[in-house]
Amino acid sequence: MTRNKPTAMKARLMRAEKSNRRVPAWVMMRTNRTVLRHPKRRSWRHAKLKE
Repeated sequence: MTRNKPTAMKARLMRAEKSNRRVPAWVMMRTNRTVLRHPKRRSWRHAKLKE
């Protein structure tokens, strides 16, 4: 439950959630679509966080 998590863990989870985004469209356009994937993208099923 959310209320039982320590504040530091909540901050880590929020940071991981914010960083888990796709490459912006303007980056794809600027690089002529050579950059399509985000190298640090994480899936909630495959890769778990170190908590």
